Amino acid sequence: MNRSTLFAIVCLSAVAWTLGAQAQSPSQSQSGGPPPSASGPPADVTPWPVTMVTSVEVLRSERAGGFDLIRVRGLVSSSAWSSPHLIPITQGEPVDGILDLIFQGTVPTSPAPLGPFMPFEALLPVDKGHPYKGVRVRSGTNAITLKTLPGYAEIAAPKEDCAKCRGKFFVAKGAQSPAGAAADSVVREADLPWNLRVIKPTDGIPSYAFDPNRLTLVLSEDGRIVDAAWD
Repeated sequence: MNRSTLFAIVCLSAVAWTLGAQAQSPSQSQSGGPPPSASGPPADVTPWPVTMVTSVEVLRSERAGGFDLIRVRGLVSSSAWSSPHLIPITQGEPVDGILDLIFQGTVPTSPAPLGPFMPFEALLPVDKGHPYKGVRVRSGTNAITLKTLPGYAEIAAPKEDCAKCRGKFFVAKGAQSPAGAAADSVVREADLPWNLRVIKPTDGIPSYAFDPNRLTLVLSEDGRIVDAAWD
């Protein structure tokens, strides 16, 4: 897979979609049955919420009886991610009219080295006549809500992907940069908006559970990042 463009789409035939299940009648859709189903990864792999969702778009089409197409873009921590898909967590007709989705992918099987974030994308069609007034998409670190259908909502990508963190000083929230340190020689915790584990020289590691969205930074005695990985 080309690391410069990690782009994959999961899209089921709009003809097969009804609100909740195949072959559901229009009256059932309008009464607020189960949410749309989405294709997921094979049974022998582990799905995981993506690192960050960056945009949500809903396009309206009148083809094949009419449907709304939900298009979601996000970022993942390495090119080892695959099988992007959207999983509905809304049950029945939502009180607030918002269809709630989790943006997931198939996770790497081992810690990933530092590198630039990779783009990730998934599609989900929903039949005409659905009861939803908006769409909320959740990742492992954030959520975006689109309140107008059709429509578009986005957020800025994070300032720091930590691809070049090694050798730089780590500056915790509320702390000051080391005296004399150049701006490009520091990494600020405030610019790392995801699950972060910082291991200092005197720290132990009481437990370990693999998390592909967690950034682990190993610090030297003078506060420099000597090792790091997504694990």
